[in-house]
Amino acid sequence: MKQVTKGQWNGYDTYILHSRELEVTLLPRLGNNVISLWDNIKERQILRQPDESDLDAYLQKPYHFGIPLLVPPGRIRGGQFEFRGTSYRFDRNAGDHHIHGLHRTQSWCVSDIEEDEDGCAVTTEFITSDDPGWIRQFPQPLKLEMTFRLQDARLRQTLKVTHLGSAPVPFGAGYHTWFMLDGTPGRWNVTLPAESVCELNEELLSSGRLLPLGELGSLHSGLNLQGKNLDTVLHLAEQQPAEAVLMRDDGYGLRYSADRNLFGHWILYTKGEADQFLCIEPLTWLPDAPNLPQDASLTGLITLEPDQTIVLDSSLQIIYPE
Repeated sequence: MKQVTKGQWNGYDTYILHSRELEVTLLPRLGNNVISLWDNIKERQILRQPDESDLDAYLQKPYHFGIPLLVPPGRIRGGQFEFRGTSYRFDRNAGDHHIHGLHRTQSWCVSDIEEDEDGCAVTTEFITSDDPGWIRQFPQPLKLEMTFRLQDARLRQTLKVTHLGSAPVPFGAGYHTWFMLDGTPGRWNVTLPAESVCELNEELLSSGRLLPLGELGSLHSGLNLQGKNLDTVLHLAEQQPAEAVLMRDDGYGLRYSADRNLFGHWILYTKGEADQFLCIEPLTWLPDAPNLPQDASLTGLITLEPDQTIVLDSSLQIIYPE
């Protein structure tokens, strides 16, 4: 059961990680996205999965499906910013602004497959200078390596980023993870140790100000999703785990965790009033972080030095009723 097999989606190779509990389908050649997370025990799809007929929509907005990687995450005002004397100009793909980064449907290479008694894993890699569109907008090259490891009912993603260039660069990353609510939002509660709401203006750009949780205070004990319309950036409380828990009323759910030292901001997004989906989005930086006057301790902006490597861990564990 703990093995990796190959499949296809619209003519592109997929790699499927198997355990007794889960089947994880990875699409390396179109953005390295996890496009399916199938629960063998409950016989349900955990993620918003693209159908074969969704290829055009997927190519246009791959961050609308699965567990897409965002580098960097969120909006950037006017698609531009200055950092250490260098001007960056990102394509404007959200009105007058840029959204959700340079990583889209680039082709990643599979560099390693592991199978053992405990689980299985696939490692993939991508060098940003191989993509003319990326290196035009972000001229210092990076090497991205991702390891997906499945063990029982837990999927762990480890992103390793190495700076191959010659000058310091700003770095931010996140995941735009789509969890299914099956059209029954009232059955689901989400818990997150948020301390405050990050203020957004009418263009959904960060101001850098932190606001009280207000009616979202029940996130600490469980926010019911019935009638909720969320597109909310949240700042986590100090000394609390970077972890969201999404639970159904029958004791079934999931625990989504990330490195607390790096993922200090999370977005909850329902795409209108909650019905089919809840996006839980762990981010290392606030949207528009390079343009904010606040210190990196608040914005989450990471400065990568030449030859520096950072490792970003996250995991998703399914919770079954006892």
